Amino acid sequence: MADLKGKKVLMVVAPKNFRDEELMEPLAIFTSSGAEVTIASKGVKRATGMFGAEIKVDKNLAEVRAEDYDAVIFVGGSGSDVYFNDPQAHALATNALESGKIVAAICIAPSTLANAGLLKGRKATSFSSAKENLVQKGALYTGAAVERDGQIITGKGPEAAEEFGNEVASALE
Repeated sequence: MADLKGKKVLMVVAPKNFRDEELMEPLAIFTSSGAEVTIASKGVKRATGMFGAEIKVDKNLAEVRAEDYDAVIFVGGSGSDVYFNDPQAHALATNALESGKIVAAICIAPSTLANAGLLKGRKATSFSSAKENLVQKGALYTGAAVERDGQIITGKGPEAAEEFGNEVASALE
């Protein structure tokens, strides 16, 4: 298991319809490894998953700064499209990357990174429905379960949630 004591991880979830296991499985990996995890969302105190999971939101997306975290992770699920063209989400991801942080996204959430211009010329993966957008934005789509290209880690979907969480944890060590 990774030793993430002293590491700070930001997980960005949709206000509703985030993918439960894409939040919960990596969250369990990070917390059991000693990381301090902050949950951010847009305009809600509690976010709800596609299958009924509820999570307390620690911060509004507008309040977070990339510099305060070692990793910024965008959780997938059908609701994550709320961030695809969101200027705050794009700025957060861009600032994190420029600050040398790990930037990660799973399922359809890599579209947020692609739309922010962060995947151009980089290997990436996503849920099949997001593939075309990633390719159009210049990503080198691999279709792998998890893909890491430098500081950017992408995951294909719920079946890759554990592997995705472990890859982010490994990158943080």
